[in-house]
Amino acid sequence: MADPTDLSALMRRARQGDDEAYRRLLGHVSQWLRGVVRRGLIAAGRGPADSEDVVQEALLAMHLKRDTWDETQPIEPWLRAIARYKLVDHLRRRGIHDHVDIDDYADRIAVAVDADVDAAMDSAALLAGLPERQRRIVEEISLEGRRAAEVAAKLGMSEGAVRVTLHRALKALAAAYRRDRS
Repeated sequence: MADPTDLSALMRRARQGDDEAYRRLLGHVSQWLRGVVRRGLIAAGRGPADSEDVVQEALLAMHLKRDTWDETQPIEPWLRAIARYKLVDHLRRRGIHDHVDIDDYADRIAVAVDADVDAAMDSAALLAGLPERQRRIVEEISLEGRRAAEVAAKLGMSEGAVRVTLHRALKALAAAYRRDRS
């Protein structure tokens, strides 16, 4: 990337209507974005094939949001934020899903389950100490693997309320566990 102070100066001039400064700014930023986006896609386990789409989206966002850049601040963090958000949006649209093959760990899981029978009984006792709604939400999301939206619909709550209740329940469980161990 070109010197960030040079980019800041180019952006200032571009915002004042200097077309040549804007063309130069776009050239420097697009080159820099290509590397940032390519590395981001690879880090997310994707190939760089879609990088140009993300770069174009980021450049468009930069163009549309150029008035939001604070001229008293460096331009690079502002550009990085745009690149990061556009990369995340792209990955979400493509349905990033992490997958671990449980068959690779089946022998270890069985041993762990047999060894932790006492812990399972402790967990059941801790869960029983929660209020009914918190207990149901913990069981359905954490133990049964349901999504918050699904549990919210089932319980007639908003998804946000389910997430807040889950967080509070897990916090209460952690506190109860610490009390039991003291």
